[in-house]
Parts: sequence; C-alpha cells; structure tokens
Amino acid sequence: MERIAGAPDVRRRRADRARQVADLLRRQIVHGQVTHGQLPLEAALAREFGVSRNTVREALDLLRDEGLVERCPGVGTTVAAEKYPHGLHRLLGLAETLHEHGEVTNQVRTMALMDPPAAVSHRLGLAPGEQVVYLERLRRLNGSPLSLDLTYLVRDVGEPLFDADLEHNDIFVLLERLAGQPLGMAELTLEAVSADPHTAAALDAPRGAALLMVERLTHLSDGRPVDLEFIRFRGDRLTMRGHLRRDHSEE
Repeated sequence: MERIAGAPDVRRRRADRARQVADLLRRQIVHGQVTHGQLPLEAALAREFGVSRNTVREALDLLRDEGLVERCPGVGTTVAAEKYPHGLHRLLGLAETLHEHGEVTNQVRTMALMDPPAAVSHRLGLAPGEQVVYLERLRRLNGSPLSLDLTYLVRDVGEPLFDADLEHNDIFVLLERLAGQPLGMAELTLEAVSADPHTAAALDAPRGAALLMVERLTHLSDGRPVDLEFIRFRGDRLTMRGHLRRDHSEE
C-alpha cells in the first residue's frame, strides 16, 4: 500500500533543506563572501538555492539562533558578528594565527606553581612529585573575549614566565626563547562543549552556549612535551580550518 506523505513529512523535508541552505550561507559568511555584511533578499536566496521562501526563512532563523546574523524588518538580514579563521595546518600561537584580524591581548587570571593532577603529570611525562606552572588566561581579540585558556607548563620553562610579558605575547614565542629550541609538534583534540557558569561569565557568553574545546599537548623539537592546554573558544567567534590529504601509501 502506498503511503501518502502528510504535513509532518513536508515539514521534515523543509527542515532538512533549511539546514542545507544554512550550511552553505554559513560558509559564505565565514569566508567573507557576503558583500558589505548584507545578505541578499529572501526571494533572491530562494532562487539561488532552488527552495521556497519559507525554507530560506527557516535557514536564516537557524543562523540567527547561532548569533551569526541579525534579521531586521525593513533592513533585511545582516552579518551580526565576524567569525575568525583558525588554521590547523601549522603550529602557531593565537596572536600569530589571527594577526591579520586585529590585536590579541591576554588577561592573566591565575598563575601559580602547583602539584598537578596525575593525568597532567602523565601527559607531560613528569616524575612523581614534580610540580608544574598553572596558568589561566582570558584572551581577547580587539577587546572582545575569544577564549579561556587553562595551561600546564613543565617547571623549567614555565617558571621564567612569571617575569615575562604575558599580556602581549603568545606562550609559544616565549617558550621557544626559554627552551633555546623551536617547538616541534602538538597532539590536538577538538570537541564541542557547553559553557559552564564560570566560563560563560568570563567569555561574556550565555550560560550553556556552545563552545569549541581544544585540548593541545605541545612538544619541543626534540620531542619533549612541555605545554598542556585546555582552550575554550567562543563558538560564535571562531572557526577551525585545515587541509587534509589522503595518504594512499597506507592503503
């Protein structure tokens, strides 16, 4: 017996198409392809994507809920906030990565010598009883909160940072000077998390807002791990980009 599609099926299909349109528009916004920050009219978008105006409205509502656009009667849809690109193809500090987009400043909220949790000691390859330097920074781009960074540093390169200008310098640049060798590689994990009350207040974000969580263990060029970070980025202000190549030699 043939099933007749009803209203729920129509709504689901429209919602599916709205997500597809939202994904394509999001990419245009993130890559700066929206002229003067003004999106085309709904009718023009409907023609461009081959969908109904209701579908376009749902797509724009999704982007509005993300905080990416604003919809104003008589004005149209405009880009509400810029998303900054963070590349994944090179090991760089935040200021090095975003230097084309403005000034990165760092507010040191906590800095202390401490006995690390066992999990931190294990990741950094420390001997039992060996202390670390713990550092918590609120990082801003052009004055707006961008990330909350929790950092554990091995003691011999971390302790000299107490006398360093941490407000205007990336840790990576300072570490290379102190260690007398360049950084080598980093192990990276990305995941989405919700903003806890403390982080939300620090980042001036709604409680429970979506954050991009980065865990990064950075090694010197000789392979020694020296820097373990847990970084919470505002998901509405940063996007990760990278290039991946398929290695056919491993097939």
